[in-house]
Amino acid sequence: MLPSSCDTFVALPPSTEGQRVIFGKNSDRPCDEVQEVVYFPARDYGPEEKVECTYIEIEQVAHTYAVVLSKPAWLWGAEMGANEHQVCIGNEAVWGRESADGEEALLGMDLVRLGLERADTAEKAVDVIAVLLEKYGQGGPCIEDQCGFTYHNSFLISDRKEAWLLETSGKYWAAERVEGGYRNISNQYGITTKIDKEHPEMREYARSKGWWDGKSEFNFATVYSFLTTARIESAGTRYCEGKSLLEKRNGNISAEAMMDILRNRDSGINMEGMFMTTGSMVSVVPTDPALPGVHYFTATPDPERSVFKPFIFVKNTHELKETSSPSFGPDDPVKKKPRFQSKPDRKHPLFVKHELIVAIIDSYKERGQKITEGLRQLEKETMKEMEKLLEVGVEIPDIWVNLFSGCVQKEMGVYTKS
Repeated sequence: MLPSSCDTFVALPPSTEGQRVIFGKNSDRPCDEVQEVVYFPARDYGPEEKVECTYIEIEQVAHTYAVVLSKPAWLWGAEMGANEHQVCIGNEAVWGRESADGEEALLGMDLVRLGLERADTAEKAVDVIAVLLEKYGQGGPCIEDQCGFTYHNSFLISDRKEAWLLETSGKYWAAERVEGGYRNISNQYGITTKIDKEHPEMREYARSKGWWDGKSEFNFATVYSFLTTARIESAGTRYCEGKSLLEKRNGNISAEAMMDILRNRDSGINMEGMFMTTGSMVSVVPTDPALPGVHYFTATPDPERSVFKPFIFVKNTHELKETSSPSFGPDDPVKKKPRFQSKPDRKHPLFVKHELIVAIIDSYKERGQKITEGLRQLEKETMKEMEKLLEVGVEIPDIWVNLFSGCVQKEMGVYTKS
């Protein structure tokens, strides 16, 4: 399958408004897939404990950080998310010279969650993912279906001071540090000759396969991809469109600007069809460590018809029940072999309400416009409130333990009135 899904963005000073890092991602997945938003608190583990990922069990670490995740409801990992140290990660499918049809191992989405749970900086997340790739590999079906859809992964990772682009091919990888400006990725290798970290055998492996002569300047995208870097820059691609949209807002990139980009249909970034945008995320992370990061999630498909709702990390944060899908435990068809013999109903409460309101928006133009305006007003009011936190910080943490769920309830209230 040709690259056809996901766009991830990051903007750092001086391209942003104020001293803030802005991270954004559209998760483009099969149109019938449910994406949930869930929170897991920090936790300590014993020395012999394991963690069961989507397909395989691996060794657990002594301590995991608190994380908020937007994830396909059928698997363990996540498409995107953030942790209590304001590290944000999103992954992209990539296809290159190396076959992705390997045995079940860690999914790229598992690596997103593991990176967030185990790293308190963006650079450490690169190292965590690299070690896990070397030890366990990546592989296995990436959608809840028997079709065997597989891919390797690239990751955009940010924290309060910088971002990293990590691109993989099997166990081999290269990483590039981004210290200012903006960067976007869209299902194609983008690291060229600026490589700040790499698998120690990555170049020799390419030379042994005949992909690189060992003498010319090493270009990761050219060597490891089916596609040339010229294709990456070609007009009409979502990568090029996304880069252009960032350029237009350069110096003034804000949360609102990132949301506008994620909602853009003409570029293909807000995707429709068999693969569509099933979840969206925008994070605002001040460079000042005294200030909180605000992480907005839709938990519903199509950002144009969804509300970006804020989450901040505070002690005693409540479980996000309205956006958590049903759990089927060991009876889940994903856990049984052969896998994917059936598909249970994974819709969470917000998804159910949203699905009904989208049908109304599609069927009744004037009524739909009023509903959309009401949703935008709710979002605008919430963002105005979050702006105060981003400027002065969190004075009374207990006020915000139910922030995300409270916004979900307000959104569902708009649906009920409609």
